[in-house]
Amino acid sequence: MSTTGPRYLYFNSRDELYRIEMQNIVYIEADGNYTHLILRSGQRGTVCMSLMQMHNVLNTKLKEQSAHFARVGKRYIINLQCVYHINTLKQQLTLSDGATFSHDIGISKEALRQLKELFVKHI
Repeated sequence: MSTTGPRYLYFNSRDELYRIEMQNIVYIEADGNYTHLILRSGQRGTVCMSLMQMHNVLNTKLKEQSAHFARVGKRYIINLQCVYHINTLKQQLTLSDGATFSHDIGISKEALRQLKELFVKHI
């Protein structure tokens, strides 16, 4: 990741503070008014904000580095650097580094097609 922007994201609530290194975020998942952050280590953090609010926070705080993340479908924001396998037929996205972690998430065919097109354009 570029060193021109912030390295850490901070999420503060009345009772908790999360300090998360951006590159360790694999994906972010919506759960009503809460958002779960899933990290490379397998740890999960939960913050009280909608996925839309989280998307706005990423764009505001990360500026150009927010391009490392993409909203995929209604429930997820993913780290594009973690995309390992896109299977539109099975409606499955695998996020992995190929060695230490692997997460399979179900996503609509249309959202996966759009994600695949994003990668194909850069080949």
